Amino acid sequence: MKKTLFLAFSLAAAFSSTAALAQDRYRERPPVVLSPDLAAPWVMQLAGPNGRPVVYPRQAAQPRAVYQQREVYREREAYQQREPQPMVRRGIFDRSPVQPVAMRPQPVRSQIEPQFLPQTVAYDTKERAGTIVIDTNNRFLYLVTGNGQARRYGVGVGKPGFEWAGEHKVTRKAEWPDWTPPSEMIQREAVKGHYLPARMDGGPENPLGARAMYLGSTLYRIHGTNAPWTIGSAVSSGCIRMRNEDVTDLYERVNVGTKVIVM
Repeated sequence: MKKTLFLAFSLAAAFSSTAALAQDRYRERPPVVLSPDLAAPWVMQLAGPNGRPVVYPRQAAQPRAVYQQREVYREREAYQQREPQPMVRRGIFDRSPVQPVAMRPQPVRSQIEPQFLPQTVAYDTKERAGTIVIDTNNRFLYLVTGNGQARRYGVGVGKPGFEWAGEHKVTRKAEWPDWTPPSEMIQREAVKGHYLPARMDGGPENPLGARAMYLGSTLYRIHGTNAPWTIGSAVSSGCIRMRNEDVTDLYERVNVGTKVIVM
C-alpha cells in the first residue's frame, strides 16, 4: 500500500514539473522572420530570436547555345516571309471570305477637294469672254464668261521638269481620242520599267479620257483622264488634265480657235 502511494506521488510530481517547464518554454512566441529576397521561397522561422531565414539560392540563367539561337532566327524569318493564305469560308453564315490584310489593295482616293469642283467665281481679267486661262500654280482652269466672272475647274498640270507657259489656240477637238505616246515618253518610261503601247484606242482606260482639245502645233492638250484622283496635282508630262465630266462640259462651251493662256 505504501509503495503504491509513493509511486502515485512520484508520477504526479513528475507531471507537474513537466507542465511547468512546458509553460516556461512557450511563454513567449519566437518572432516570424521572412526572407529579404522576395524572389526566393520564404518560410517562417520558429527557432527563437536567433533564428535565420532559409533562403534558397537563385538559379542563374543558362545561356542558350548558338545553334539554338540560329534556329529561332530561322523560324522567325520563315514566319515573316511566308505568303499570306486566303481565308476559307466556314459555316453557313459566312457570306464572303475575309481577305487578309496583306492582300488588301491600298485605298484609292476617289474624290477630289471641293475647291477643284466646277463653280462660277469672280474673276477680274482683261481677256474677252470665251478665253481659257490656266493657272498652273494653283491648279485652276478659268473659262472667262464676262462681267467679272469665270467658270472655274480643277486641273492636273505638268510635274516638276515638265512645266511650261505660253499662249495658243485650240486647233482640234476630239471625242474619246486615241493616244499615240511620243517616242521620248516611251523611252523615258521604259527606263523606269513602264512599257507604253505604240498606240491606244479611245475609251475609259485611255489616259486622254473622254475629250481632248489640242493646243496649237504642240503635243500639249487639255484632256480628260482615267485617274480623276490626280486632279489638283502636278503629275502629267505637260498636258492639262481634267475630270471626264468637267472636260466634257468645257468641250461643249468652246470652239476651235479659242484662245488659251497657260501661266
